[in-house]
Amino acid sequence: MTHRIETTPQRARRVRRAAIQGERGSNSHMAAVELAPDYEVLPCAASADTFAALLDGRAQCIVLPIENTLHGSVAEHYDLLLTNPVRIDAEGLLHIRHNLIAAPGVELSAIRTVLSHPVALNQCRSFLASFTQARALPFYDTAGSVKHITENSLSDTAGLAPELAAQEYGGNVLMRGVEDHAQNFTRFHVIRRLQDAAPSAAEADKLSVAFALEHRPGTLVHALQALAGAGVNLTRIESRPVPGQPWEYVFFVEFRFTGAQMAQAALNALRPETRMVRELGRYKAAASGA
Repeated sequence: MTHRIETTPQRARRVRRAAIQGERGSNSHMAAVELAPDYEVLPCAASADTFAALLDGRAQCIVLPIENTLHGSVAEHYDLLLTNPVRIDAEGLLHIRHNLIAAPGVELSAIRTVLSHPVALNQCRSFLASFTQARALPFYDTAGSVKHITENSLSDTAGLAPELAAQEYGGNVLMRGVEDHAQNFTRFHVIRRLQDAAPSAAEADKLSVAFALEHRPGTLVHALQALAGAGVNLTRIESRPVPGQPWEYVFFVEFRFTGAQMAQAALNALRPETRMVRELGRYKAAASGA
């Protein structure tokens, strides 16, 4: 009897990966653990790299932040959703906690510089203003700041990052929960390729849509009235400029619905009022009802 020997590349193809922007230990890593628990995390330097990894098969999904309760929307991610053959498969909320993390053995009194992503620094402004012994400097990633500090054994620098970053890189948590607002949440989307089999839509109650309008008065009002007439609950609207067409925009909307028939009625009502409609995903809303 002939035995088949499985090579390492063949085994590797069976591993499912979730691409994230940023390092291991980041908030996106934490979201991936919650939303794609059976997937191996694939860190990527930039958001566009996560889409490249998905489309070339290195990853089977992306876990991507789309909106933060304090910082607002992540505009680049709306553009990437529209320009790539992907769909939103699920969403979830992550409670954001920022912690001051240093290299092992470093005391709080020794810190003279605090590194983190600009968004994290902005969400800890009150703490940083009161922490007068140190200056704040932007870094490419929250968890990346801790990785940099521990790998280089910096004795006067700390990072603002999730506690998971301290676990990943052997950091020492000096202070926990230094964010300005306790109600700090980020909404994440799980994104897959369009051609991948979609899950059962039986529990779906939220839909994301992109549409473009003719450049004339009243078109946006008419489009929104069409959605209202279909009985759906509009929960978000965002506009993004159309490259090469000054003062024209693509609108991204999210709405809640009850049953597939209502969702389809809303799309049917919207199409006559627009010059382009694209459904970006139909999924179960996060537990908060966002």
